[in-house]
Amino acid sequence: MWRRLARAGRCRVAAAAAPAAPLGGHGGWYEWWSQSPPVHWAEGGLTALQASAGLPWWAAIACGAALLRTAVTLPLAAHQCRLLAQLENLQPEIKNLAERLRYEVSVRGKQLGWSEKVARFHYKKNLRRIITELYVRDNCHPFKATLLVWVQVPMWVCVSLALRNCSVGATGSKVQEQFSAGGTLWFTDLTAPDSTWILPVSLGLVNLLIVEIFAAQKMKVSRFQKLITNFFRVVSVVMIPVAATVPSSMALYWLCSSFVGLSHNLLLRSPAFRRLCWIPRTKSETDTPYRDILSALATKYSFKK
Repeated sequence: MWRRLARAGRCRVAAAAAPAAPLGGHGGWYEWWSQSPPVHWAEGGLTALQASAGLPWWAAIACGAALLRTAVTLPLAAHQCRLLAQLENLQPEIKNLAERLRYEVSVRGKQLGWSEKVARFHYKKNLRRIITELYVRDNCHPFKATLLVWVQVPMWVCVSLALRNCSVGATGSKVQEQFSAGGTLWFTDLTAPDSTWILPVSLGLVNLLIVEIFAAQKMKVSRFQKLITNFFRVVSVVMIPVAATVPSSMALYWLCSSFVGLSHNLLLRSPAFRRLCWIPRTKSETDTPYRDILSALATKYSFKK
């Protein structure tokens, strides 16, 4: 009996000392994600684009980034702008209804002897209900404006992992050999990081420009918006050393995607293009958006006296 107990105790100790298997199997969650079906679809799409167009790999990556941005994220960005414009146009109506509700709650509170705390509770409760009804009426709930993020970020990650798989030979040695000779100019080898740091620094500058253009259009900025803007500034700077450690194929895709995104952001400021996308005119919209952006940047960074 004592021998069996000792043997069982040794088994429990051995089981406790054994290392736990990483999440997602042998390679962990990262390897599981890099071998997931969406990443394989991205690999197949890149390979099909390069083979059908007969382009070198650097051009296929650039065209793939532009195609995805234009076919997928541009319509979603236009939809987001449409929702934000509707929300902005609702603010005067919400303000008027809030003032009327405050008066009605004040009168009702005096009749029923409500305390200030109870009156505030009823005011906030009814105001939330009124605002929700307006969102439903105009079909412009703010959460719908986040659809772009829920699509763009996973797509960006999947394509990045697909390019990483192609660069390290996870999709086969033939594709890796094509990548090693598929670059141009100073980054002839797409499987190696950009030792000149031209791609990473360019990526950081483009991302910073996107952040600053967005921030320059905000006249009144809340504390939360300042925190978000500073967060994206930090991310833009951090992405520079990150892009310098990954294969050039990934850095090239990131740069092309950001550049096309910057172009789309500027395009969506055009009044003519906004009308084409059925984006309603708002009080904050101007007829000279590009001149206003340059003026705001120049004033903010003292480019002129």
